[in-house]
Amino acid sequence: MNLRKLADKQNIFLFLLLVMVLAGKLIPYQESYHQIFNLEQFIDWGIAGIFLLYGLKLNLKEVLKDVSNWKLHLLVQAGTFILFPALVLVFYPIFKDSPYFQSWLSVYFLACLPSTVSSSVVMVSIAKGNVTSAIFNASISGLIGIVMTPLLMGFFLNAQAAESHQSEIIQQLLLKVLLPIILGILLNPIFKNWVTKYSKIIAEFDRLIILLIVYESFSKAFIENIFSTVPSLVFVVITLAAVALFFIVYEILKRISHRLGFSREDVITTAFCGSKKSLVHGSLFVMILGIPEEQKVLFLLPIMIYHSFQLFYVSALANKIAKSKV
Repeated sequence: MNLRKLADKQNIFLFLLLVMVLAGKLIPYQESYHQIFNLEQFIDWGIAGIFLLYGLKLNLKEVLKDVSNWKLHLLVQAGTFILFPALVLVFYPIFKDSPYFQSWLSVYFLACLPSTVSSSVVMVSIAKGNVTSAIFNASISGLIGIVMTPLLMGFFLNAQAAESHQSEIIQQLLLKVLLPIILGILLNPIFKNWVTKYSKIIAEFDRLIILLIVYESFSKAFIENIFSTVPSLVFVVITLAAVALFFIVYEILKRISHRLGFSREDVITTAFCGSKKSLVHGSLFVMILGIPEEQKVLFLLPIMIYHSFQLFYVSALANKIAKSKV
């Protein structure tokens, strides 16, 4: 019952994302508002706070309990950080010198992101998969993503930025991501009970920061009329690319896991966890990877589309699999 409620909360969050986009259009956040409330600074501190809380919530002992199921873990992480980017990289020669390179890069950014945490575990549980392995992969994916996402994106962002800008990006990663997570992990034994007690409030804080990032980014986009530079055809292609990525990765991982002789529960976990992407990490990395202000919305679009699709479709898929015997 709790899992069903959590799935419903995900759908409410999706609705609120759309509300933030609409708010960015109707009541955009102006720079003059900084005198009353500095939203940018609040988001900066919020990003560091999310990763601190992530470290506090990360129980390494629980995670390492399932380390013996290494074939499943290796396949899931390979799907997340190798298969996904490779599928998009195939199209790089087509787009590298075209006016649509940034659109391609935004889809590649989606492909480089780690898996989700909460929805992966929820969907695997609903589908009656291996929940323990889902927790392991969702947790470890976020940690790997801290290194892999900037590394994979760096091949293309480095070419567009000066050395001074790159050092600023590294500084942002250290201050807002790595140090808060390390601090959280070190403080985990002390604040473990506190984190468990207030887990619902912590989850709401995560969502609040993501909603504010979306609102701020879309506010700037509407104020500067950025959407006039994104043709309807590009939006349609990005949507189709995001949906196609899910189905291709899902099917490939499912077939490989069958070939490896995985149990039904492990097949479900592999396909679900390996085909998910994190809106949380996507929103945060958009803010700290040095992506120009005028391009942030373009980079947010694929992950928002993917997040919406994976919530609606995978929820239905999880329920269908749970009822089936195969």
